[in-house]
Amino acid sequence: MSFPTHRPRRLRQSPAVRRLARETHLVPSQLVLPLFVREGLAEPQPIGSMPGVVQHSLDSMRRAVTDAADAGVGGVMLFGVPEVRDARGSGADDPNGILNVATALVAAEVGDALVVQTDLCLDEFTDHGHCGVLAADGSVDNDATLERYAAMGLAQARAGSVMLGLSGMMDGQVAHVRAALDAEGYTDTLILAYSAKYAGAFYGPFREAVDSQLKGDRRTYQLDPANGREGVREALIDAEEGADVVMVKPALPYLDVLADVRASVDIPVWAYQVSGEYAMVEAAAAHGWISREPAILESLLSIRRAGADAILTYWAVEAARLLAAGR
Repeated sequence: MSFPTHRPRRLRQSPAVRRLARETHLVPSQLVLPLFVREGLAEPQPIGSMPGVVQHSLDSMRRAVTDAADAGVGGVMLFGVPEVRDARGSGADDPNGILNVATALVAAEVGDALVVQTDLCLDEFTDHGHCGVLAADGSVDNDATLERYAAMGLAQARAGSVMLGLSGMMDGQVAHVRAALDAEGYTDTLILAYSAKYAGAFYGPFREAVDSQLKGDRRTYQLDPANGREGVREALIDAEEGADVVMVKPALPYLDVLADVRASVDIPVWAYQVSGEYAMVEAAAAHGWISREPAILESLLSIRRAGADAILTYWAVEAARLLAAGR
């Protein structure tokens, strides 16, 4: 009778051995919580396609960021939803605009406990829903948009944002915003470049969350889902232009891109577990088709295993508490 020569199961024989042999670790400080704040709300407003996620009022956002800090997450990413929009997204760099007001509030509340981050993109603020200003022919004007990004970046830095999340996918956005920040003395303000951001099918619930006014699509500036090498190229360009961190978005459908980016740059690489990923797990769990909490943690662990140093996830606070409880 022949018996196995190799016995890998020895490393799986008990919880203690499995814990000691574990290759990938997930801790609360690697998680970032995205939050939506809507102008004019007196109470938080539930987002139907994202059970458990809300559009916050300023008061409820204060409570949410305090909870995030208490849970030990690494940071929060703020998105603003204004009452009034226009073609150039004027509310984006208005010091009294909802995102900048919320940023100042959050920085004062928890700025010493976690990294306050802000979404730097025009799509929430434009009446056409695109991430930039439009040319006469209706196309997105890359270079005119860079000027708006610079103004927006300065407004966010003045409000207290520590890290600017450049998510618009305009060519040259990192270099342009970096130059504007440095010229005004904001040399310590970090830039998170959404380098490999794909024009995929997983953003639907997010568009409800920000009350998107999008007409058309974003395929002329976000990446084709078929292109992996192009995502690596974008990350390399952003790193060269001065990004402090690069991002892959979405996460789970692009784990191969995430791994390739991680192998190609020597700065931190993050990933965004987007609204559609969140909604799919919540919907399946609500039907009893999967076990919810293990699925949440397994999905996050897979993103870490592929190479993400940190993860933006709507489960950040819940996952942090599960981890703290030894789950």
